Amino acid sequence: MDFLELAKDRYSVRKFSDQKIEQEKLDKILEAGNVAPTAVNYQPQRIYAIQSAEALEKVNTLCPCIYGAQTVLLIAYDDNADWNNPKQEGIHSGEQDVSIVATHMMLEAWNIGIASCWVNLFPNDELAEAFHLPKNEKAVLLMPLGYAAEDAEPIEKWHNGYKQISETVTYL
Repeated sequence: MDFLELAKDRYSVRKFSDQKIEQEKLDKILEAGNVAPTAVNYQPQRIYAIQSAEALEKVNTLCPCIYGAQTVLLIAYDDNADWNNPKQEGIHSGEQDVSIVATHMMLEAWNIGIASCWVNLFPNDELAEAFHLPKNEKAVLLMPLGYAAEDAEPIEKWHNGYKQISETVTYL
């Protein structure tokens, strides 16, 4: 599939089947994140694959948007490992790097028939504590992954509601 077709076709799935992702497909998704560009290639991303019944129960108590997925990626960054802008104090790359990594994984997942959803509706600090993340790791997002349920469909107003490019791009 052409990249632009892939990007337009993908949508946030909010209903997953019980079918588990094959390990080789999960490995491919994780590899797509591993090769994603990060600032100075520091690769500060830390990815936790949540799959055990105990861990899924824990994440479901903290986040209402797991949608029955049997695999959830908790994506964080190590704030001791991200790039810091030497020209502006307080500007660093952790959230940006994680966002690039997550996007690569979401698109690769869709490319191989695995659905996903980017989720931010959770208490970041409580999630980090519940999963015993080191203090220097900052949870950024959860990504439920799996096979879409047969009756899953995109929410039309969110999936195809694009602004005109002229509204978002200014040539200088």
